[in-house]
Parts: sequence; C-alpha cells; structure tokens
Amino acid sequence: MKRVLPCGETVPALGQGTWNLGDDPALRQQEIAALRRGLDLGLTLVDTAEMYGDGRSELLVGEAIAGRRDQVFLVSKVYPHNASAKAMRKSCEASLGRLRVETIDLYLLHWPGSVPLAETVEGFEALRRAGKIRHWGVSNFDTDAMQDLWGTPGGGAVQVNQVLYNLAERGIDWDLRPWLHAQAIPVMAYSPFDQGRLLRAPALVRFAQRQGMTVSQVALAWLLAQEGVIAIPKSGSRERVEENAGALARPLSAAQLEELDRLFPPPQEATPLAML
Repeated sequence: MKRVLPCGETVPALGQGTWNLGDDPALRQQEIAALRRGLDLGLTLVDTAEMYGDGRSELLVGEAIAGRRDQVFLVSKVYPHNASAKAMRKSCEASLGRLRVETIDLYLLHWPGSVPLAETVEGFEALRRAGKIRHWGVSNFDTDAMQDLWGTPGGGAVQVNQVLYNLAERGIDWDLRPWLHAQAIPVMAYSPFDQGRLLRAPALVRFAQRQGMTVSQVALAWLLAQEGVIAIPKSGSRERVEENAGALARPLSAAQLEELDRLFPPPQEATPLAML
C-alpha cells in the first residue's frame, strides 16, 4: 500500500517510528533487529529526529539501515530553534553523520517555532539544492500554521504534515485533514496507538476479538483506510513489527469502519491540535 506525495513520489502507507528507540543500550541489538525486520516486511519508511534521545535514535537508525540505504525512505526532523538557514544546515549535517547517509529523503520542521517561516523555507530549499535533503515538510502544524506556510513564498513545496492522529485523537478530522486533502498533502500519523492507551481500550479490544485481529492491527488498519494517511508505529520488537505489518493484509470493510466511527466518533467541533 502506497501514498503519493505532492511531488509525485510514492512512499509506503505503513512505516516505522523510532521515538525512544536507542535510549537503552541493553535493547540496542533487539531494536536494530526489529527495524531490519520491518524493512524485510516492506515498512521501508523510517522516521526519526535529532530530538529523539539527543541523536541516539538517528545513530540506531543509521546502524539498522547500513547496507540497505537504497531500500529506505528516510525521514528526520529539525528542532524549531535550529530552523534558521545557518543553524538548519549544521543540524542537517549532524543528522546525516549520525544516520551515515549522504541525503535525507524527507526533512521536517518538528513543530512551529520563532524562526520566520520564510527563513525556514529558504533553509530547506538551500539544503535541497545542496543535495543534503530531497524533500521537506512539517510536523505538528495546525490549520492556521499550514495556511501561513502555504502563503509563504516557496511554502507550497511542503510534502507532509506529521501530526498526532489515531482512533482516540481525531481532532484533525474537523478542519486540518480536509484542508490537507484539498492540497493533496498527506498526513503522517504519529503515535497510532495513543501511547499504548488504545491497545487497552475495552471497546477496541472487544471489536478486535470479534474480527479475529489484534488491537494494534485494528488501530493501524483504521488509519490505513483513511485516504492520504501514512502511519508510523514504533516498535523495538520483531514480533510486534510483524504484528503491525499484518494490518496490511486485513483491510477493514465499510461496515467495520462505520462501527469504529460509532465507537470512536469524529469531532463535532474544532479543537486545538493535540500534540505529544
């Protein structure tokens, strides 16, 4: 299953997140094995950030994808305070070093900050011209912030908006997702299990049991059924990665989706963008 970026390039609809991976040295080899198993299963979009463990996640990803760079669509993120043209180049080069690659496929502004968007866009475009990144996007941008970016010279080159989105956090369905859909900009959904809370939700547990699926597979299958959504679950376990990948083989029917809408209804009014 693929999603199309505004530039026309296709990427996997189901990838791998890495928040907190690399933090515990005792789990390092297990986490590397999990990421590599994900690549084997087609989860070749890998998301990380300079913020994650102060670079430890990028170091882990770099080791995991060594020798397999050509299989991976690599995503990383820059801190807002490093989003000026000069600081962004330094941050990007540090990320490239930790990741052991020459180019990041998609480089995101982690959340809106104080650096003017025009300068951030200029920084992204300078990195793109230099071959250090291929595409750029944003994360944790609400509708107003996206409209500001869209109105910034060069802002129309944005490729994704990575936001918190799952069955329990559907606020973006009110206005942000429709706006992004109108501009053909995919949503990259982080924390698809709501930091594990969804996996314990009684209504979802019962639903999954009736369908013969695991709870995580239902949560991911619901996201994959949403047009233009890319899901990036994090797992440091081979078994859980295999379980997550199983969602690709279990698409939900219209009736199942309607039931999930009743169990986890869409918003009835605008709400502030949820963030972790």
